[in-house]
Amino acid sequence: MTQNEIEIRSLHKSFGDNEVLRGIDLDVAHGEVVCVIGPSGSGKSTLLRCVNLLEEPSAGKVFVGGTEVTDLDVDIDAVRRRIGMVFQQFNLFPHVTVAENLTLPQRRVLKRDKARAAAVARENLERVGLADKAGAYPAQLSGGQQQRVAIARALAMDPEVMLFDEPTSALDPELVGEVLAVMRVLAAEGMTMMVVTHEMSFAREVADRVVFMDGGVIVEQGPAEQVVGSPRHERTRNFLNRILDPAAAAEPGAGPQDAGPQDAGPQDAGPGPGTGPGPGPGDAEDVRKEG
Repeated sequence: MTQNEIEIRSLHKSFGDNEVLRGIDLDVAHGEVVCVIGPSGSGKSTLLRCVNLLEEPSAGKVFVGGTEVTDLDVDIDAVRRRIGMVFQQFNLFPHVTVAENLTLPQRRVLKRDKARAAAVARENLERVGLADKAGAYPAQLSGGQQQRVAIARALAMDPEVMLFDEPTSALDPELVGEVLAVMRVLAAEGMTMMVVTHEMSFAREVADRVVFMDGGVIVEQGPAEQVVGSPRHERTRNFLNRILDPAAAAEPGAGPQDAGPQDAGPQDAGPGPGTGPGPGPGDAEDVRKEG
């Protein structure tokens, strides 16, 4: 085990002429929770997706657990098995049960037998408080419950690192708390986590470090209390003022919140077939046959 679970060096990413990431350097230590904040279009989601190569960097290097993800000869599927990722959308298979959503990736990717996969599924549904929903279908669950199932599915793959890309942004406000509560438990258990979020209270309470991005660069980073509570840079202060006091941001002359360049790539579509440990939406027909 390396001291840093994630190491990012001089990372650049462009979509055509739009340079979304402009030389990012960032480390995430073993057991550390790092929250990445910033306006829409600042490159946050693109950064996260470059960590497990859902987006291929234009330049630079990314290491996960000491393995260079950006090496042309790397076994990317082996690396991704060590990384759990939770997206804005839940990406659950609608035609199979909650339990099957957890067992199918284990059996396909980790080659676990049916009994072992079922036991791991039960254990992780208990971790997210949904053991009683194993036989339900995703459409029978609330959005918050579906996102908790997505977290349980990622945990069932025994990841060493968890990446969260705005996991609560698609939820109704009253459902956000139940997802954040699960993430708090994971942080307390020592899971290494990199979280893109607009939930400032979560970042302040749970993160060991907060990274503020704008315009494809890291503007400021440091302990959560310092960055969120007493930011040093004016751009960070302006962003937090708009997030924490939306009424003030709406006043005449306040200016647009999202002044940075827009990310040109797909942000929350989730992995497609063959891109990671979880099956992609294109595999639904196979799942129906197996289910």
